[in-house]
Amino acid sequence: MNPKDGNFIFILYVSDQEKAKSFYKNLLGKEPILDVPGMTEFELSSKIILGIMPEKGIFKILEGNIPHPETASGIPRSEIYLYVDNPDEYYDKLIHAGGRGISKVAARSWGDIVSYGMDLDGHILAFAKKQ
Repeated sequence: MNPKDGNFIFILYVSDQEKAKSFYKNLLGKEPILDVPGMTEFELSSKIILGIMPEKGIFKILEGNIPHPETASGIPRSEIYLYVDNPDEYYDKLIHAGGRGISKVAARSWGDIVSYGMDLDGHILAFAKKQ
């Protein structure tokens, strides 16, 4: 796979598409580039898109051949690691948008300064800056 061939889309399964859309719109300070029933997308960079899909939608698409994602609601199932200019600011924005703060900004052993929070569905968000 060649990254120059197209975009990368990471999709989070959410319990409520409208609430998740509002959360990410406030957190990212961006309007979605796609917003239709069953999918909302935010452009994170020119080749990276964050998708938000209702849990019931993916369960239906995959014809019930997976455990229903709603059975894991609130349990961290993924992490989005975002490099930003000001991790403190994004940590505060996350809380203001309705997310839960987990760990304030601190220097981490791998060399980044990172804060951690959780979105409305339990997905972990890390806001990082190189030291």
